[in-house]
Amino acid sequence: MRNVLTPILDPKALADEISGHHFIDGRLAPPASGQLFDVLSPATREVVGHAAKGNETDVDLAVGAAAKAQGEWAKVPARQRGRMVAEVGRRLAQHVEELARLVALETGKAIRTESRVEARVVSDMFEFFGGLGSEIKGESVPFSPDMLTVTVREPIGVVGAIMPWNLPMMLMAMKVAPAMTAGNAVVAKAAEESPLSALRVAQIAGEVLPAGLFNLVTGFGPECGMPLVKHPRVGKITFTGSVETGKLVYAAAGEKLIPVTLELGGKSPMIVMADADIERAVDGAVTGMRFTRQGQSCTAASRIFVHESVHDAFLEKLKAKVDAMKIGDPLDEATDIGCIISEPQYRRVNDYIALGKRTEGAATHACSALPTEPKLRKGLFVQPHIFTGVKNSSRLCQEEIFGPITCLIKWRDQDDVIAQANDSKYGLAATVWTRDLKSALNATRRLEAGFVQVNQNLVVQPNLSYGGVKQSGLGKEASLESMLEHFTHKKTVIVNMA
Repeated sequence: MRNVLTPILDPKALADEISGHHFIDGRLAPPASGQLFDVLSPATREVVGHAAKGNETDVDLAVGAAAKAQGEWAKVPARQRGRMVAEVGRRLAQHVEELARLVALETGKAIRTESRVEARVVSDMFEFFGGLGSEIKGESVPFSPDMLTVTVREPIGVVGAIMPWNLPMMLMAMKVAPAMTAGNAVVAKAAEESPLSALRVAQIAGEVLPAGLFNLVTGFGPECGMPLVKHPRVGKITFTGSVETGKLVYAAAGEKLIPVTLELGGKSPMIVMADADIERAVDGAVTGMRFTRQGQSCTAASRIFVHESVHDAFLEKLKAKVDAMKIGDPLDEATDIGCIISEPQYRRVNDYIALGKRTEGAATHACSALPTEPKLRKGLFVQPHIFTGVKNSSRLCQEEIFGPITCLIKWRDQDDVIAQANDSKYGLAATVWTRDLKSALNATRRLEAGFVQVNQNLVVQPNLSYGGVKQSGLGKEASLESMLEHFTHKKTVIVNMA
């Protein structure tokens, strides 16, 4: 094994080196069962690595290591803990290129537009939360002049973090970094479709952190994820994934009465007013729909409500923008759009495209061109599709697709468009595009979403509270408040001085 601090820029060589392991108690560890499963490149359908098929035994080992490490970690002054977490971020910054290549290989996300961006945010997330160590503090409560009454923040203990496959490193960092800064130890469970990049992040972090503080297991939900949720020594679960799985996680955690944070997806509306800057709004639609991530995003602008007076011009410009994007090899710097993560997801996306094509009154606008290189002929590539003439009540507008499909819906009345935007079981994100401040503030007040932006469509950023309402989940992430609320207990202490 070469020094882990030396970046390995050949992603297949790196995948081969770390394949077949969990990261438990500060080292790469084989699965207790000895069983592995294949990691495939969605661009070529080739096996590029293997992941440990974790089970209850592996989870128990990881939780045991975490519990042992957490006791000593909680004694470390919070600011010193923060320095170590921030140092993880600085180490990760030295590995941005290798992490970008590895995540592009296993997820099919284009390296220039997506994977390198994610790798940079991972580093930033650890540095940001590391800097908040000194902010883990309570309050003085004016209860009685004869009593000194204060609250203090204490760590929960062992945190279980379960990640999805679309942002395997960044969403892990968003959970792990605040949990550790707050004094907890973590057992993370990586998505089975993209386990290797998360494993490499844990390995790099292990060069800085005490052994056992940050553990990572790989495997499938029933055999590996659910034992983590149910483990008696895990005191908190933070989960990102589907509504269906989130409900199972919530129910299992409820049996132990432990706190849970859930981020479960969305069907995010984008409202374009008649007076909007159309060029800017079109750029926002391209970014907001996360076309460069193949639409595989919880905040994807998959319902775009465009005022009837500018609808046709908006559609023409949006089609031109997306047509100009290149679909191709995720590791090619010229590629804008990569491919779908897995065969089941590929079939799901194509099923929705077929649904749109047979929907009465709908028009189909397929954009860009599929790659023609022989090595990519088996790749899971899908053209971005824009559907017009679709009602908000249709399945295309009500169900989360997680693919490069968006619907343009004409509107005339502002009250009606707000009602349509809110007509969804989800409430994660929304955007409004207008030059009129009154219209913007009216919409932001009335939209049922946890993350609302005007004239921009930023992705999740450190220090901006992120999380939804309704079936988009429970709790917030990415901010100081989320770290305090979700990864500490508040204890009230009263000293009678009479």
